[in-house]
Amino acid sequence: MAATNFIGRGKFFEDFEIGQEYVSPARTVTQTDIVNFACLSGDFNEVHTNFEYCKNTPFGEPIAHGPLVYAIMGGLQYASGLNDGTLLALLQIDKWRLLEPVRHGDTIRLQSRVIEKKASSKSDRGVVTFQRQCVKQDGSVVQEMTATLLYRRRGH
Repeated sequence: MAATNFIGRGKFFEDFEIGQEYVSPARTVTQTDIVNFACLSGDFNEVHTNFEYCKNTPFGEPIAHGPLVYAIMGGLQYASGLNDGTLLALLQIDKWRLLEPVRHGDTIRLQSRVIEKKASSKSDRGVVTFQRQCVKQDGSVVQEMTATLLYRRRGH
């Protein structure tokens, strides 16, 4: 199935189809993002905050925190409009893999494919599972995971 650049507001459980793919808008990660995340999280590990230290690492410069990239992926899904007024909860993340570093200046986007859906025992909601990939401007996958989310059902 071809990927959809979804700019709409809120998809309900019934709107998702197995195999359907979505591509979010893109966002460039900045040094300010990395520093702000270090301040917010308290994670001032030198691999994220010290240019001199990083000269002697495989990265050569500070890299974004893995959880920062994960958080940006959540924001990109929100920016796509998929969840607007229809998402009830994030239920589970499985098989989260950090495959490549993200540096300041990298532009990332979220690619999601519906791999499972099932109605809940409660008639007003349903569960949708996505295979998610965070992709950099050069096409490389930097993070991937399976995400299970709870969505509203139409008419409830």
